[in-house]
Amino acid sequence: MPLPKIPTKPATLLLAEDYPKADRTKPAAVQAAPVAKPKLSAVAEIAAEPVAKAPAKTTRAKAPAKQAALVAPPPAPLVSSPLVMETPVAKPSGRGKEKQPVDLEAPHPAKHKAVEMTVKSSTSRHADQTGKTKMFVLDTNVLMHDPSSLFRFEEHDVYLPMMTLEELDDHKKGMSEVARNARQVSRTLDALVGSIDDGAIENGIPLAKLGNKDAKGRLFFQTRLQNGPTLPEGLPVGKADNQILGVVRNLEAEQPGRAIVLVSKDINMRIKARALGLPAEDYFNDHVLEDSDLLYSGIVQLPDDFWNKNGKDMESWQENKNGVSSTFYRVTGPTMLTLLVNQFVYLEPKNGEAPFYGQVKQLNGKTAVIQTLRDFSHNKNNVWGVTARNREQNFALNLLMNPECDFVTLLGQAGTGKTLLALAAGLAQVLETKLYNEIIVTRVTVPVGEDIGFLPGTEEEKMGPWMGAFDDNLEVLNKSDSDGGEWGRAATQDLIRSRIKIKSLNFMRGRTFVNKFLIIDEAQNLTPKQIKTLVTRAGPGTKILCLGNIAQIDTPYLTEGSSGLTYVVDRFKGWSHSGHVTLARGERSRLADHASEVL
Repeated sequence: MPLPKIPTKPATLLLAEDYPKADRTKPAAVQAAPVAKPKLSAVAEIAAEPVAKAPAKTTRAKAPAKQAALVAPPPAPLVSSPLVMETPVAKPSGRGKEKQPVDLEAPHPAKHKAVEMTVKSSTSRHADQTGKTKMFVLDTNVLMHDPSSLFRFEEHDVYLPMMTLEELDDHKKGMSEVARNARQVSRTLDALVGSIDDGAIENGIPLAKLGNKDAKGRLFFQTRLQNGPTLPEGLPVGKADNQILGVVRNLEAEQPGRAIVLVSKDINMRIKARALGLPAEDYFNDHVLEDSDLLYSGIVQLPDDFWNKNGKDMESWQENKNGVSSTFYRVTGPTMLTLLVNQFVYLEPKNGEAPFYGQVKQLNGKTAVIQTLRDFSHNKNNVWGVTARNREQNFALNLLMNPECDFVTLLGQAGTGKTLLALAAGLAQVLETKLYNEIIVTRVTVPVGEDIGFLPGTEEEKMGPWMGAFDDNLEVLNKSDSDGGEWGRAATQDLIRSRIKIKSLNFMRGRTFVNKFLIIDEAQNLTPKQIKTLVTRAGPGTKILCLGNIAQIDTPYLTEGSSGLTYVVDRFKGWSHSGHVTLARGERSRLADHASEVL
């Protein structure tokens, strides 16, 4: 078989006629059925696809001149380099290219981070532009991932192939999350089909029948077998994915003016559908955010002229709570409209003046009450021997040591101190102030590589290998106590171990925790439903911490936008008894910091 022609220009797409035809006398690869589409130029085809958003550049303020000895200085500000090159960028109109300057020495976060895009098919985009309703053919993995996905397509119709129902039946047995979701979908379908005449099923069942008013479309089942082969020869007919693709092709033939779109969480399924000329999309409705860079960070930098613009009728006073004196400022101005309750604000002047760190306590229109923070970077305010090494760690300790804050989420890459700060705050409030009577630690047991199989022993012994991070941090916290000698450290370690309980997620349903300090580690591997199950276990006097790094997700079908940790960060922001901080700087070691940047 001869090779195709070489493109004459860079980034030129080969046209259909440039590809050689397969010889009929020789066994050829599977060919897709031709689809009538208008020909586009190479640039127009590239421009037809949505362009990924560039990550926003973050500016870092210079370090203040005077800082505590234990506070590590923030990174130097980014300085534009005179070394600039120009790279061609496709215009949105698709008519040409324009040149855009690129800084050679600027950081390139997109180089090491996979860009997450919610790309719609061209058929779906055309239906959105014309205002026509679509019909979504659901793959089985969509229903097993989100049992309520049937009611998430607004005014559009939903179609379930017979093979989807067969696969649901195959996965309904067991106690896993997938089996529970399959059984829930089956019960939902049974409620929808109930009290419907047999002849009316072919005309569609209203999805709003069970009270879901947002679902204005109808549910269709595959009521008859497709007539004749609708897929290219050579594809295995008995495979479930190929039968679903055949149903999509058959629906396109039966309803030529209707937008038929396949929805699947399986990447290979979507690729196969696109190769056959069928519209296919990912399931987007479980995504909290389309871009993880838009996730709430809990911290905002005030402009340099903040006090000049907003301090005209400012009021200030002091209050003493729990032996700690704090200053409050009531400020009015347009900047307050963009703030949230319990959000941290900071101002680090460039002229060497003392920095200002505060937290928004109240909001009323353009008026906000800002409270100054306790300086945990000073050794006199250490928490179980731990002091804050940077600005974000100081913010986090203010949340962890605040008894009025019931729910705290900490995000950050490896080495930012999430586990160490949470454990130090828990030990200080359990053993010193007696605010809580026990520390409960749990995490999802998702291995990074191959599973090592069943583990012997009790529940805590089985969870032991998963809690190596807490053992490492306990060793660090125990070494800080050098006054009692080796025997004293051993006694302290036994006391600490008696107040820390390791629990598994599998046995959380139905429990109620009273006066507990609950730490949920690796929360990025939890689904929104699982994290809801955990957070609703909180009883009176319980504080819950969710720690994680959304860049390290090991659970299949979960992304940065659909993770349970992202879900709770977005839903709890602005609540007066919750707080969130994104830890930006690694404090583990220079080797770990360099590895996180270059690997």
